[in-house]
Amino acid sequence: MDFWTLAGVTMLAVWGWLTYTTTAPGWLHLLLTAGVFLVIWRIVVRGTPEPAAPPPSVRPDGKR
Repeated sequence: MDFWTLAGVTMLAVWGWLTYTTTAPGWLHLLLTAGVFLVIWRIVVRGTPEPAAPPPSVRPDGKR
């Protein structure tokens, strides 16, 4: 688990705790939005393969 996923899960936990223990002002729900965004973003980035590098014998103009 990387830093950003951990930050997203922490935001969701803080949002949940504060929502049920306080009167939850409107700005507090930004933690929900940011936390869900971070978790989904990191899951998508983790599954994206790295771009393949061209073979060293091929020049950018396509000639050998």
